[in-house]
Amino acid sequence: MTLQIETFKNADLSQGWRPGNNAGGATLFKALGHPLTAPRAHALMDELKDEGPVALFDPMGYVSNFHAYYDLSKLDLAGYFVQRMEDLGGTFLGHEAQPLNALKAGAPKAVLILTFDTDKTFASIRHLFPEDARIVSLDDIRIDEDMLTNKKNYLDPLNFATNFALMREKEGKANGADHGIHTRVATANYWALHGAETPELWLALFDEKGEQIAEWREGLPGAGAPFAIDSGEIRERFGLGDFTGSLFIHAIRIAGHDVVKYALDMYGEDGLALSCSHDANAWPADFYAGMPAGDEDEEVTLFIQNSHPMPIPPRSVGLNIVGAQDVSWFEEEIPPFGTRAMSVDALLPQARWPDQVEIAAGRYFVRPRYEVKRRNGNRRIAHANVERTDLKPDPHIPDLEKHMGKGYIMPLPVLPLGEFRSVMLPTPMATEQHELPIRAEMIDASGETVAVKFLGRIPRRESVEVDVESWIAEEGAKLPSGYGHVEFLYDFREGGEADGWLHALGRFEQKASGHRAETIFGAHIYNTATIYKDEPQSYTNKPPGLTTRLFLRVGALSADMSDEDGGLDTMCHLIYPASTPWHEKSSTLLILHDAEGKPVAERKVEIACGGSFHWRLSEMFTAAEREKTGGAGYVIVRDTTCRLFGFHGLLNGTKSFCLDHMFGF
Repeated sequence: MTLQIETFKNADLSQGWRPGNNAGGATLFKALGHPLTAPRAHALMDELKDEGPVALFDPMGYVSNFHAYYDLSKLDLAGYFVQRMEDLGGTFLGHEAQPLNALKAGAPKAVLILTFDTDKTFASIRHLFPEDARIVSLDDIRIDEDMLTNKKNYLDPLNFATNFALMREKEGKANGADHGIHTRVATANYWALHGAETPELWLALFDEKGEQIAEWREGLPGAGAPFAIDSGEIRERFGLGDFTGSLFIHAIRIAGHDVVKYALDMYGEDGLALSCSHDANAWPADFYAGMPAGDEDEEVTLFIQNSHPMPIPPRSVGLNIVGAQDVSWFEEEIPPFGTRAMSVDALLPQARWPDQVEIAAGRYFVRPRYEVKRRNGNRRIAHANVERTDLKPDPHIPDLEKHMGKGYIMPLPVLPLGEFRSVMLPTPMATEQHELPIRAEMIDASGETVAVKFLGRIPRRESVEVDVESWIAEEGAKLPSGYGHVEFLYDFREGGEADGWLHALGRFEQKASGHRAETIFGAHIYNTATIYKDEPQSYTNKPPGLTTRLFLRVGALSADMSDEDGGLDTMCHLIYPASTPWHEKSSTLLILHDAEGKPVAERKVEIACGGSFHWRLSEMFTAAEREKTGGAGYVIVRDTTCRLFGFHGLLNGTKSFCLDHMFGF
């Protein structure tokens, strides 16, 4: 059963460009489902139940979105009235849509106008409403005015830059070491870089049962300055016990970006738990995919964070192996804003790597995290990705090669071979993807292609593992630099279909510890002046996106993380993918910033076109330069000559590490 709300608009830019080069997420569901809105809406509904017959006036087609949260069947409805002629002929709860002109004849005691900013139009149509009827609208459930960026347009996306983060805090100390589990949201005040004068965060923490256990406002530091929200600090500040739940983040009075971007780190258990993950993608989807099944020695848990102010009914969330039809349903109800840890192994006991798991989500929650725990005690968290339901095969993609060379490229790093094992897995990420006609190219850091493998037209049900070390052995290939990257590319030599939504997962293992990390991302067209649809994508301007600004968070998570193995270091793997020949070398600046967002050191590096560059903070910047950050700095990867793709991670000596893709602002 899918929640009947609109959460994501397809890439239709006819109404104007937005950051990310897409139409972005819908704002209405965020406005209706906001934690501050929900109690006001419930109170309004309780009042209307006692009013007598209530007429619904729905000028914008919002009724299904509102009803999904606040059950209009509880009211004594006097009728359903619309303003748009195209809405006539529809019905709601057994009431046929009637034109607004007929509303007064129904003699309702109250009228609920299902729109915001009602004052803009209400005066001109007031005479069509009964004079003695109570008139209420969605303006009666608005959040406070001081939280709005654009007070003239309530549903402006900049008014609802919201997101969820999975927060876990478990206390545990023994022999002076930290054996607990902690989480940390890290980002920077990028809104002030776009002109926001007094940006701030409104935050609410919900526990597993959906109970709000903390609420506060967080003033942001200066423009570009980094900040973090740590579960241990929250626990101490509010006197809390252990918790697992959702941190609701609302960036208010902002500019430039309506997306809350962050890196989520998990750490603890004496260094055995170290993991990082990308932001949650604030738009709940019908399906998610890209979550692999575990190995024999692994337990996999999926965290479901109800992102709405109403329960998720039993058997509304389920799992199946990608390509299989049988869905195993989760039998429990999940309360509003509640969090549940779902055992993937219990629901899909037959699933084993490299099987891939599809999540039937029904638009109930944002992009979820999954945790994998190995028998050796290592623990990691990664995220699934949105599986698109609106894509069809694109017959034009096979012809892109004529003008756009490689076209869509899905790059994943090959980490230094002496330290890590790198394994890749092409991943279906749209419900209409029945096959993936692709090849893999292994490319040295220098940009030299050292091996090519045609993977065929991979059927949806099959998972084809690409193990870099095995591939090197089979081909007798060498990576002269000791590292590089793999590109997954469409290949139509045997025919096949494609939609441009090519994804692949990378699983990386530290040889010294056996600790693993996983990351997943989708293909883009890189570094070509010609444009196809919204590619090459840009996050700061209209396509083509031909420049780079990536955020690399640095700094120790906890003093307990540093040990005799070398301490906590930051690593970064930059890839310079090129669909067509571009600048022979990049002109990349690595700019180290301090806790106030001010540059303290800079290095220039050159990356070969089609190549990559792996580096460590401890090797790139001197100890004196790193000390200037105060342990709370970050690095901006900046390049005005080309678009780079990057991966960031933390390295806890030979005990553990983490890795995920980077983000920019």
